[in-house]
Amino acid sequence: MYIEHLSLNNFRNYARLELGLPTHNPVVLHGANAQGKTSLLEAIYYLATAKSPYSVNDRQLIHWRAENDPIPFARLAAEVCSRHAPLNRLDMTLMIEKTGDGVARLRKVVKVNGVEKRIMDLVGLVNVVLFLPQDLTLVEGSPTDRRRFMDNTLGQVDAAYLNAVEVYEKVLPQRNALLKRINDRQASPKELPFWDEKLVSAGSIIVAGRQRFLRELEVRAQSAHLELTGKREILTLHYQPSFLPTFAGDGQLSFDAFGLDLHRELSPDEIAPQFADRLRVEERESISRGMTLCGPHRDELRLNINERDCGLYGSRGQARTAVMAIKLAELAWMRDRIGEYPILLLDEVIAELDAQRRAFLLERIDGVTQTLVTTTELDIFTQPFLDRAAIWHVTDGRISVGDERP
Repeated sequence: MYIEHLSLNNFRNYARLELGLPTHNPVVLHGANAQGKTSLLEAIYYLATAKSPYSVNDRQLIHWRAENDPIPFARLAAEVCSRHAPLNRLDMTLMIEKTGDGVARLRKVVKVNGVEKRIMDLVGLVNVVLFLPQDLTLVEGSPTDRRRFMDNTLGQVDAAYLNAVEVYEKVLPQRNALLKRINDRQASPKELPFWDEKLVSAGSIIVAGRQRFLRELEVRAQSAHLELTGKREILTLHYQPSFLPTFAGDGQLSFDAFGLDLHRELSPDEIAPQFADRLRVEERESISRGMTLCGPHRDELRLNINERDCGLYGSRGQARTAVMAIKLAELAWMRDRIGEYPILLLDEVIAELDAQRRAFLLERIDGVTQTLVTTTELDIFTQPFLDRAAIWHVTDGRISVGDERP
């Protein structure tokens, strides 16, 4: 899979950009900070997921110079080639429109080959793996960071999973609001089953999807981690759902048994009745606290090295090694899932690695897939790698090739 042509209008640093991308040679985006290197990767990631990895507010993606236009907008377009489709034209427009009462709202329009589509229809059109220095949050960050990693990866290839996440994120706050009204005696507990059914249906798909994904990811991550550590350390992934579905429904062989959670598999249909039971058991406490106490929104993922929690007991070096193994595993997992390598985006990662990890990473990605790397320093790369790479210099939202700098 690769992007043949990328077009940006009023996106971040780029007032206008038309860019053809090489398919096999890595692209090194070189320049000072705040010039637009990261924005280019962000645009590609946004085309794949309709989400920014750097901002929660899509309005920030619109170039500041467009703020005073009658209808401020940003447009992203790409021609994408894959084994499933020789060429797809993907077009996304963000517009700030005013409603009848004068309130400005953001409207997002997605088109595929000129036909307007839902965001759900993006699944599988562009697949990317993004590697950032901030990915250390997979080890050192909050459970929210690790849940986001699972959701963003799975949501690119599994439409049912993506839909379940969207439904769950809509239903959960409505159920929580109802719980608060019940506690304030403004609503009846008899209204809960309606929302419980929706929450259980979507949540069971999410839990089953995460368990399967992590089981498949662990095999690939362990292999990369063993190579990185000279076979001295074994990486394992410990999935901890907030409720403990069991294989027999009798409390035995549950997900909380270390080492078991990723080696057996439950279907959504097997998880659903147990999730529903847990909601009923916790109903009184949930009402008193005004929040849903169990479900995928409270799941956790822990990375363990030699059966010890890396986030609690691992060194900084061990955390970096574990994250690199996870990202390489993500690349291989997605290749196996979609039948081809996704596009690889590395944002200032190379400078964060020591010589050994840097060589390990570059050796495994060089020529494997379309790869874009950002850097402020070219001398951290080996000369053979630079000889094969396309060197693009980025200055104030403009890109020049090779030695021709703006």
